[in-house]
Amino acid sequence: MKTCIVTSDYFVQGETFINRHIEHMFGGDTCILCGRFNGKDPLGKPLFERRAPLSVADRLRAPLAMGWNALVEGTGRLPFGDNARALEAWLRAERVEVILAEFGTQALVVAQLANRMGLPVFSYFRGTDASRALRSAQRVRSYKRMMPRLDGVFSVSQFLLDNLARHGVSHPNAHVVPSGVDIRRFTPGPKRPGSFLAVGRMVEKKAPRVTLRAFAAAARGREAHLTFIGDGPLLDPCRALARDLGVADQVTFAGALPHDAVRAALAETEIFLQHSVTARDGNTEGLPTAIQEALSAGCIPVSTWHAGIPEAVEDGVNGLLVPEWDEAAFADRIARLLDMSDRGPMTEAARRTAIAKFDNAVLLDKVETILRDSVAARS
Repeated sequence: MKTCIVTSDYFVQGETFINRHIEHMFGGDTCILCGRFNGKDPLGKPLFERRAPLSVADRLRAPLAMGWNALVEGTGRLPFGDNARALEAWLRAERVEVILAEFGTQALVVAQLANRMGLPVFSYFRGTDASRALRSAQRVRSYKRMMPRLDGVFSVSQFLLDNLARHGVSHPNAHVVPSGVDIRRFTPGPKRPGSFLAVGRMVEKKAPRVTLRAFAAAARGREAHLTFIGDGPLLDPCRALARDLGVADQVTFAGALPHDAVRAALAETEIFLQHSVTARDGNTEGLPTAIQEALSAGCIPVSTWHAGIPEAVEDGVNGLLVPEWDEAAFADRIARLLDMSDRGPMTEAARRTAIAKFDNAVLLDKVETILRDSVAARS
């Protein structure tokens, strides 16, 4: 079934879940509608760039069209004029049978056009689009207007669906399907005793300074080493903090690394640290891919009661959880694991969880089945 995958920016190396859909959904029978194209297209799919330069006529229409759409639909980004006609012609030429918008905000852009063309359209909610976005009354209003136009909704966690519902945004055909992980590639290897790993952007939502202070409190002077993989605005402050805490020799800041390097690091790591928190602007995780990859690699996650993380990490079974911002509790759980004589059972439980819940081949098949069944029911 020819599927048009809608995303904001293409190609983004770190968006493995979107790239997987583009490459593999319905045997790779896909095309891409993106907001911006950065010039790299390693997947080689037909592509339409929505924000390509407008025609002269559309530039003249833009103030009125965008203003009207913002007023009525809650977003000024809907295609209009020559651009909309070109997009319709492209979708027909590609023989698209179903549209999957990878974020709620992208579904806003295409839902009305899809309805006009008689094309089934679905949205996938992944995090920011169902957390921070809901701080805007205009966005809530636009989502409520959009939902009846959709044939179905996916979310990476029940938390996000519940968060949408609290704002009066829901759909009768809603499904929780995590992004998943390739459990055949992310596998446990020989573990280095006392090894810790944190992966992700060095930003407020990941609270890397809390992670670093908790690790220092629990592991200073012990046989333990923490590696941070990722860059961002808090990278240099964390380097300075490690020196101030006296653990510079126990912490490595690797910066951003390719996905294969992350996979190799997870394979040999015992304990995975992710102190996810709700940012001041309301931004939350959905269900972090990094947590799913860590479980698949047999790492024991120490994380927070945040967003969809408790849907993956069962406290005391395959990992440990603490309240957001509870640095003392985070340090306590790190120390508890270091003191544990045999961490093997938790490592094995982590791997079992990934196999049972996060096999991306199984999850992709589930999405395809839901799309196929929903489209069949509509005809």
